Amino acid sequence: MSNGDSLRCDVAVIGAGTAGLAAERAARKNGASTLLIDPDFNGTTCANVGCMPSKLLIAAAKARHAVDRAAIFGVTVGEVTLEEAAVMQRVRDERDRFVASTRKTIADIPEGVRLRGRAKFTAPGQLLLDDGRTISARTIIIATGSRPLLPEPFAALGERALTNENVFQLTSLPRRLAVVGSGAIGLEMAQAFARLGIHVTLFDTSKTMAKLRCPRVHAALQDILARDIELHLGVEVTPERDGDDVVLRWTGSGEGRATFDHVFVAVGRPPMLDGLALDKAGLQLDDKGIPVHDRGTMRCGDSQIFLAGDVAADLPLLHEASHDGAIAGRNAAAYPAPVRIDRYVPFSITFTDPPVVSIGAAEEDGAVSGTADFSDQGRAKVEACNEGALTLYAAAPDGVLIGADLVAPAGEHLGHLLAWAIQQKMTATQLLEMPFYHPTIEEGLKQALRTVCAATPIAIPENQDAGSPAGA
Repeated sequence: MSNGDSLRCDVAVIGAGTAGLAAERAARKNGASTLLIDPDFNGTTCANVGCMPSKLLIAAAKARHAVDRAAIFGVTVGEVTLEEAAVMQRVRDERDRFVASTRKTIADIPEGVRLRGRAKFTAPGQLLLDDGRTISARTIIIATGSRPLLPEPFAALGERALTNENVFQLTSLPRRLAVVGSGAIGLEMAQAFARLGIHVTLFDTSKTMAKLRCPRVHAALQDILARDIELHLGVEVTPERDGDDVVLRWTGSGEGRATFDHVFVAVGRPPMLDGLALDKAGLQLDDKGIPVHDRGTMRCGDSQIFLAGDVAADLPLLHEASHDGAIAGRNAAAYPAPVRIDRYVPFSITFTDPPVVSIGAAEEDGAVSGTADFSDQGRAKVEACNEGALTLYAAAPDGVLIGADLVAPAGEHLGHLLAWAIQQKMTATQLLEMPFYHPTIEEGLKQALRTVCAATPIAIPENQDAGSPAGA
């Protein structure tokens, strides 16, 4: 409803990314009148500069790498030429199709719900748009997302500094690329560019990549990546511009100096809270300036304000952002009586080759663990991808699975099976009672499941290995 330049609604949503779209949809579905506010309505981070263009680049790298490895299978390949402009053009063309699809979803939102502009708080239930209009809302959902962090020393490099927001616009590839940051984005881009023929060096202040919790799995990942990438972990990096080049100096667990064409910076994605005038919203903030909220309801304290998506800085993953939005939208519509929702088991995938997966908890009082080594796994040997490791975590005394870390072939699929089992609170014994087809990568789970069973009072099912050959 509107009254001149004053608008009213039950639920106002700030931000039209994955979380904001899900929040507005859930609120409207639950009978609330809604307004969705965004300055651009350009589609989601995932489609524009995140999940999809990065996977398109990884797909190109995978194709090039398959050619490089063809000789393993007795396939001789002649001279290989990489058409860099064509590689990057396909990335952009397919990305634009994904973006067009998300924009069509936005265009389908009912007339009058979408408001183009930037909003800030003037009071807990009051918003002011940059065009002077005001909004009074019973509840407000903040879903403004996040942006790549570019510390000043790297920002000073100008166009020589790359992030996920501009890297896909390259038309030619650098010969020498530094990657700073070994989280999911840094690792994916580092390996992809390396497998496209670029000399890639990766730096991180941490000695642990991808936040892996198991040292054994991390060692396997490090061995795998070191074949393609020069690694410098546990170092501080200082950049400076030298004409068209970038010079990096590093100190710490090692020290050195090297020259690069570009630096890809992947050191975090802080939430976009600037400009919202949160001081007028009456919210309690944590030590990082993020509103304190309950993940079961996405409500900020006992206020009428909710968070959803990356801006909450909980688990910055698309499936979590969508779930955030559904929870926040449902509860904003039900205000002042929100309903707590059970959250998904924490589950993340880094799309390196092989993928890195972390699920659930790593340790708990009385926890036991089981391990698997994929270097001698049957199907993995057939495909010449027999590398990697897996660690399962289970709660004693019954072997209920609580988490996993792995870097393994078909890791994204193994990860889903394990995430589902963990969310259902299944035991290692119950999984071993399920059918395992031969020969598959999934058979590689058995080794870890048996180890868990051996450490608990529950016996391994008698017939779980019937007909399964050694090395499966």
